[in-house]
Amino acid sequence: MSDTALPSVLFVCVHNAGRSQMAAAFLTHHAGDRVQVRSAGSAPADAVNPAVIAAMAEVGIDVSAEVPKVLTVEAVQASDVVITMGCGDTCPVFPGKRYLDWQLPDPAGQGVEAVRPLRDDIERRIRGLIDEIVL
Repeated sequence: MSDTALPSVLFVCVHNAGRSQMAAAFLTHHAGDRVQVRSAGSAPADAVNPAVIAAMAEVGIDVSAEVPKVLTVEAVQASDVVITMGCGDTCPVFPGKRYLDWQLPDPAGQGVEAVRPLRDDIERRIRGLIDEIVL
């Protein structure tokens, strides 16, 4: 099976430092090589949120080496499913793509205690997404 046959998912939030990083990490963790995963931000931060790194480490997923990436038109065009998380009108829309908007609170400036329920919500959503897109 070639890479192009794999479903591809792009997670987009404003800073690519919290929600989209957690979603991408969970999808990679649970779906492995059965899906292509990307994440990006409309205004990327300098680093992943330390509370997000700590919350993900609690469930055995290391995101400490991840770097926020800028959202590009190419990333959207290369994805089958685009999941936005509060990036509003800055997310480019292309015909033929499946768009989902997950209304999730921004963990910026929050401690790990506030990130845990968000992390768990994202993981539940990811498990449902895998059931929909992975054969």
